[in-house]
Amino acid sequence: MTRRTEWPVSATDPHTGPGHEFTAGHMAESADAYEPEAGAGRDRGPDAGFGEGTGRRARSRTKSSGSPSSSRAEKGEPRDPVEQARNICLRLLTGTPRTRKQLADALRKREIPDEAAEEVLSRFEDVGLIDDAAFADAWVESRHHGRGLARRALVRELRTKGVESAVIDEAVGQLDSEQEEATARELVARKLRSTRGLDRDKRLRRLAGMLARKGYGEGMALRVVRQALEEEGEDTEGLDEPF
Repeated sequence: MTRRTEWPVSATDPHTGPGHEFTAGHMAESADAYEPEAGAGRDRGPDAGFGEGTGRRARSRTKSSGSPSSSRAEKGEPRDPVEQARNICLRLLTGTPRTRKQLADALRKREIPDEAAEEVLSRFEDVGLIDDAAFADAWVESRHHGRGLARRALVRELRTKGVESAVIDEAVGQLDSEQEEATARELVARKLRSTRGLDRDKRLRRLAGMLARKGYGEGMALRVVRQALEEEGEDTEGLDEPF
């Protein structure tokens, strides 16, 4: 039976998730609340060297013994898989929000037992350090307004990060068709000048292709590009056909 580690609860607001308000400072407070006990050593990352005070004889003993557990002890890494999982998650979450699946994949890669990983991930969800819904909301807000991505592209990205379909649908639901089209018009307006001097069909393909790569549907892309070309005085006769 796996021993459940009792962790001190920090002052973290359980409703705080990895949105825009999820800052490195907030993560630092949470990390302090989960600081390993004295003697466990400081977590210096997977590629860190030996801790302070370790001399040549200690390194010599490690080399001669060839014991993995002895090496981990000298590096200050906890032997308890729950403590290992906790340290890995805290390190990955510092300054960068992540989904539960991203953290689970990282723990699996580090060969943390499933039972220990599940205990840590569930605990982190309880205190708000993992919040896929908040992550998805922040992702949609950032990627739509920052990169101009449409709903279809946002859905695809969130799926690759392991967010559940119901959570994705709710997050992208904050974008309606009117807002999406307005963003498409802004993207075309910024790109339009660089296509001047090209023939009409080439301009159409370049502008519509840019929108397609950002997840906009064919019908919307054609309508937005045609209107932009008309406003520049281009003859759009025959541009009703799909590109």
